[in-house]
Amino acid sequence: MSALKQRIDSLLIEPGCATNQAKNDKARKAGCKKPLTPGAAAGGCAFDGAKIALQPIVDVAHLVHGPIACEGNSWDSRHVYSSGAQTYRTGFTTDMGEFDVVYGGEKRLYRAIKEIAETVKPPAIFVYQTCLPAMIGDDIDAVCQAASTRFGLPVIPVNAPGFAGSKNLGNKLGGEALLDHVVGTMEPEFTTDCDINLIGEYNVVGELWQVKPLFDALGIRVLASFCGDARYRDIAGAHRAKAAIMLCSQALINIARKMDERYGIPFFEGSFYGIADMSDCLRRISALLVEQGAPADLPARAEALIAREEARAWARLESYKARLKGKRVLLFTGGVKSWSVVSALREVGMEIVGTSMRKSTAHDREKVVEIMGTDAHMFDELPPREMYRMLKESKADVMLSGGRSQFVALKAKTPWVEINQERHHAYAGYDGIVNLVAEIDKALHNPIWAQVKTPAPWDLQEGADEGESAFADQELRHG
Repeated sequence: MSALKQRIDSLLIEPGCATNQAKNDKARKAGCKKPLTPGAAAGGCAFDGAKIALQPIVDVAHLVHGPIACEGNSWDSRHVYSSGAQTYRTGFTTDMGEFDVVYGGEKRLYRAIKEIAETVKPPAIFVYQTCLPAMIGDDIDAVCQAASTRFGLPVIPVNAPGFAGSKNLGNKLGGEALLDHVVGTMEPEFTTDCDINLIGEYNVVGELWQVKPLFDALGIRVLASFCGDARYRDIAGAHRAKAAIMLCSQALINIARKMDERYGIPFFEGSFYGIADMSDCLRRISALLVEQGAPADLPARAEALIAREEARAWARLESYKARLKGKRVLLFTGGVKSWSVVSALREVGMEIVGTSMRKSTAHDREKVVEIMGTDAHMFDELPPREMYRMLKESKADVMLSGGRSQFVALKAKTPWVEINQERHHAYAGYDGIVNLVAEIDKALHNPIWAQVKTPAPWDLQEGADEGESAFADQELRHG
């Protein structure tokens, strides 16, 4: 059995997965194997998932071993920001062609690594396997090992060819590469009793920077973020953290569980979206750190910070509550946002008419039921035709979704707000909920929607002409 197949099989029976936990022993051993259907990777293949998970490590060179289209399709797909190094923004690829298919691409890969090591001089190089070199048998592990020895820097193989499975599986395969080759290979310059890891935080449009000041105010240091605004050294020394917050169990549960097993780093799943969830995160991480030896007054200081920040946030939201109270929202997202955003919107008096449960775990479903009091608003699939009908019949006043669904809302002449990875506004933390509510308010009260829903003058004229003609016909018939 190949190493890749063994790795995939181990991920399909991941014991930390909520879906696997709900199975009996026989079903759990069988794993989550489901045959892929044609076009199943259209929403993102395994390579895409691995690249998304790891590219926010900002100071390393990310080298894609494959045709240039693979790099072109995945490069900069998220607005992940850096507070310093910009190496991650450069697209490196071996640009394999027909000649490489015949003779193999290992020499081309080695030359690419050599060029990056000598010209860019990054602290590490991540090499991503794609479908083409995997099918012709390129051994990127051997090439990376040889190059690492020759050039004196870590060259990390990320074995996640697109045909291996979905984007979500690719996230986990990227996490496995960190666990196998990076985590625990370096020691941090110093440690504290309040060091934590954030797992599944990608610093999309700078969201990490909205919550990090809150931890700083409590003396809690974010030792490593997997992987938003991360440096290679941060990830390599992440094994010295005292606790962790997992922000997306679907993507990187394997990192959280294995770091708990290997290094004794306890974790819990939380969310930075919404006032209540942000406060809950601060309370839980403070309590967890005290159990690990942090100062006993940490929870009390957390409560004081929460009280101050909540009061500040509610004061800023007060002007929106009257304008948004009772407005109906259709939420088409997935994962942790299926419940965390629901909680945030209900805090300002908005009504949720539906929330999708794509890529959501059993825990996510339980959270939605806990918040909503019912599962009537949850749906697993919402075809574009049904989505259009709901919006056209005015069952929702605004839709929150990813960019691929925006055209359904625009066709239905309904306000739409970007909530997924392509967004340009940060929605995390206390400041983030204010940003989200402000964007919804701007969308709902934009005068363009009243204009596009008003019949065009020529349509009104045609209606008037038809009415006059019908009246004349009626007068002629009745003399």
